[in-house]
Amino acid sequence: MSADQEAQTDELLALESIYDEEEFHMTESRQRGKIHLCLELPPNFRLLVKGEACVECGISFLPPLVLSFELPTDYPSSSAPVFTLSSKWLSSVQITALCKRLDELWEENSGNVVLFTWIQFLKEETLEFLNIQSPLEIQTVAGQPHYESGQNQAVDTAVEKSEAQELDQRAVQEVDPHTDILTQLLDFNEAQKQKVFDSKVFCCGICFSENLGSRSLLFKECQHVSCKACVKEYFQIQIRDGKVQCLACPEPECMSLASPAQVKLLVGEDEFARYDRLLLQSSLNRMEDVVYCPRMSCCMAVVIEPDANMGICPSCCFVFCSLCKRAYHCPSLCKEVELRMLRDKYLAACAKEKEQLEKSYEQLLIQRATEDSLSEDWVEDNSKPCPSCGINIQKDLGCNKMTCSSCWQYFCWICLAILNRSDPYSHFSDPSSLCYNQVDNNE
Repeated sequence: MSADQEAQTDELLALESIYDEEEFHMTESRQRGKIHLCLELPPNFRLLVKGEACVECGISFLPPLVLSFELPTDYPSSSAPVFTLSSKWLSSVQITALCKRLDELWEENSGNVVLFTWIQFLKEETLEFLNIQSPLEIQTVAGQPHYESGQNQAVDTAVEKSEAQELDQRAVQEVDPHTDILTQLLDFNEAQKQKVFDSKVFCCGICFSENLGSRSLLFKECQHVSCKACVKEYFQIQIRDGKVQCLACPEPECMSLASPAQVKLLVGEDEFARYDRLLLQSSLNRMEDVVYCPRMSCCMAVVIEPDANMGICPSCCFVFCSLCKRAYHCPSLCKEVELRMLRDKYLAACAKEKEQLEKSYEQLLIQRATEDSLSEDWVEDNSKPCPSCGINIQKDLGCNKMTCSSCWQYFCWICLAILNRSDPYSHFSDPSSLCYNQVDNNE
């Protein structure tokens, strides 16, 4: 074995011991290889994508730089590795500047193995070398990255450092023309965050056992973590009881809701189908302009026009009154229809029963009028409408921080203001608030 072959073998073995198979891969011939280099972004790093709309978001991971190389037989004594460098989010000018820097590092280390030096530079110094700072600006046209000189400081700096009029052929800008660049970057960021989460160990707040993140569920709104086994059982019980709007984080007093994707991940197909159906039905029930077809064999949701009570089922074509759920009875009001039926019965009765029917008829009118009046008065005196969904809420005991039983919104009983979900009691501790220090006022 020649000295060059021995140096190549030692270098490749060292790299394989440092990086896993997902990061570093060699061909069977051991002459060609590829390494994926994920850059370490500083905390609170921001991404700014400018196009038809300007979108800024936090990001923890960017797609890796990919260094593909081939080792000549006289490497490292005479020749440098033949390489290409590719990226999904750097411009061709920026990648060209990096390629030139790799050439310079070879010149500085000529005669010695250089792959590890290249890798360390790309992984640890790329951001500083290209003067890339938060927010990273990417200009797009039709969802694809588009770079022009002067667009941002990273491109300007790359032009200065490259000192080249033409782009390096080894600089490859990988762009998927079928996918928006912002979608690509955010998808990769989420996948990497999930990968990091899966490798960590968390203590379940329900059974207090320690599990890997891959066997745990993270509620993104509150960042609480519980093992999938406990959350699955909890979800199954709630779905079986029809409480599909209560699939919240199991931590005490936490109202962070699980996403449908998280529910689908844990429960079976039949359970998720029931969850999906009940969730839709619950949403429709809160819509004032939606009723259900009264035919038991149909029950299709029907949209009612404003100020009308005629429903036409789009499934079975049944025309019905949305108030009494019987066949549509022209413009007549439902109460008038029912009263007319009683009147006809009264007129058809014999003389002996006439007086009793008339009395019953009058009593029914009085009773209905009294009940309607009492019901409306009671509701007005003993309840207040939820400021979020409008449902009437009664307050029996407790403080003035209310929770709507329909939409689970926090609000103030005194002024009906919607309260901050993460800190609802701040409303009562704010000196500028009309409800200051009235959290326990039961008036």
